[in-house]
Amino acid sequence: MNKGLKQTIQFIIFLAVGIFLLWIAFRNVEFKRLLQGLKDADYKWVVLSLVFATLAYLSRARRWAILINPLGYKPAFSATFYALMTGYMANLALPRIGEITRCVALGRKEKIPVDQLIGTVVVERTVDFLSLMSILAGLIISRGEQVNQFLKVSIFIPLREKVFSVFGAAWILWILLAFIFLVAFYLIIRYRKQLRKNKLFSRFFDLAKGIINGLKTIISLNHKWEFIFHTIFIWINYTLMTWVVVFAIDPTSHLTLGDGVFLLVIGGLAMSAPVQSGLGAFHYIISRGLAFVEGVKIEDGLIYAFLTHESQMLFVIMVGALSFFMIFRKKNESSPSS
Repeated sequence: MNKGLKQTIQFIIFLAVGIFLLWIAFRNVEFKRLLQGLKDADYKWVVLSLVFATLAYLSRARRWAILINPLGYKPAFSATFYALMTGYMANLALPRIGEITRCVALGRKEKIPVDQLIGTVVVERTVDFLSLMSILAGLIISRGEQVNQFLKVSIFIPLREKVFSVFGAAWILWILLAFIFLVAFYLIIRYRKQLRKNKLFSRFFDLAKGIINGLKTIISLNHKWEFIFHTIFIWINYTLMTWVVVFAIDPTSHLTLGDGVFLLVIGGLAMSAPVQSGLGAFHYIISRGLAFVEGVKIEDGLIYAFLTHESQMLFVIMVGALSFFMIFRKKNESSPSS
């Protein structure tokens, strides 16, 4: 199948899923009330949210550069930031394609092997996942039974049932596939010298080697404490950019910083859904979470979700488009290291 056609089909499928989730979230909502709520919102809090988002993105760019430095490359901070935002914009087209896009963009700009950059992104995403899980664990411990019940009923139990239904229905097939994978892995390792003579396998080995080298960067970081600082700083700004929007509308203005952490966690879980930037999934889980835990009406929860999600999407599109132009413009030399 033609690559362009395949990507178009994937885009349509993911978009259709996102639209379906949006329909699920908004199907019983009075749109006049929704539009009136958006009209009456105090947008200075939305702007402040974007300020915190900008700080988080700048910090992410610096943290990525810290991971790249042990590879022997010192990318310009501006190039790293432009590549990062270009990747975020690409995620609006296809889920997770932005991770590859930003590696390609920075690799082309700074002459860094893309496979090694992919390894650093794997490290970065692993750190982010562990950070989110740590915050989730703290939330479950510190918040009441109401929060725990929502997480169980709305997220963990449905996820567990889905996994059991998939694996339980065809466990023999999964065992067979696992066995085939292990045998294939053994044969590749056992005959890797012979396979390297094949052009396709040679490229595969080079890619794997580059990714492994990228993963090793976490061991040989030159600025470990700065990396830790930026990780903490990023999540603080994510929390603040999520929380301050509650003050934009009266029905959510009573929510505390702890409630902001709750919204951050369930919103982060929604953003991991296989749709463009959590489209639909974010609106559904945020509005239901606010209703379940805080008693906020679904319509008001959707207004909050719309203000938070769509403002971020517009911001990413604008900054991402500018970043795409800046990083791919011709004959633009890189600046000194960050």
